[in-house]
Amino acid sequence: MAVLFCDTDCELWYTTARELGIKVIPMPYTVDGEEKLYDLGENTDFKAFYDKMRAGASVSTAGLNPETYIEIFEPYFKAGEDILYIAFSSKMSNTFSYLELAIKELKAKYPDVKYRRYDTLNICMGAGLMVYMAAKYFNAHGGDIDATCAYLDTLVQNVAVLFAVDDLKYLARGGRLSPAKAAIGSVLQLKPVLCVNKEGEIDVRTKQKGSKKAMSYILSVFESNYRAIDGAPVVVVGADNDAAVEELKSRAQAIAPHAEFITQPVGPVIGAHCGPGTYGIIFTSASR
Repeated sequence: MAVLFCDTDCELWYTTARELGIKVIPMPYTVDGEEKLYDLGENTDFKAFYDKMRAGASVSTAGLNPETYIEIFEPYFKAGEDILYIAFSSKMSNTFSYLELAIKELKAKYPDVKYRRYDTLNICMGAGLMVYMAAKYFNAHGGDIDATCAYLDTLVQNVAVLFAVDDLKYLARGGRLSPAKAAIGSVLQLKPVLCVNKEGEIDVRTKQKGSKKAMSYILSVFESNYRAIDGAPVVVVGADNDAAVEELKSRAQAIAPHAEFITQPVGPVIGAHCGPGTYGIIFTSASR
């Protein structure tokens, strides 16, 4: 028997994860010194979190320690259940070095258990969309880990993430974007449009003069690159920016009227880095 894991940096909504039978690793975030674990939206007050950020709260994230990973995974190793963990981009956190220490210890103790971690080279619902599609495949193919990974290989460069932020300081502060790249948003009222590149890193795709042009650019890329793949939905996300989310969704629906559209909030772990006011779109694409 095999089990499928994801982490909450993948942002798949909690009801969807539950329906698909996915085991979830909760990732931590801290607000003014109080550590919490993101629960994929089940009991999260998104509005309160972003209001605190706007008011200047100290917000940060951290990786999990090896002991926590052992606590999460050991019951499955002990039961002899093979594990596939579909994870967010390894380029965006040091937590995976701690994970590897834990897995090394568990493999020594339970050598017959198969464990694989698949790097989506993505984050937020870019990773979540891959988890969603992989879970459907995994469940339909008897929990075949190798076949599911092979399926993911056909998708990994075809899930695109485009987003705009109100202020690049949060991405720079958390190390997700270099200070030099972050500085471009402070001149001439430029609004950067960001992406997750092929290497699994956040990058600036373009700089537009103002919010309206930034959204129009995002929509033009969506129109040129959207491809319907295996019934994958288009996901529009926002960090306490409902007006932008609704406008982006409405305009994207006009471009792809036959696609399924989902809207959901950006969670606090991702939001700690992108900041309030962020909005974006995630979709299956000809390429990233």
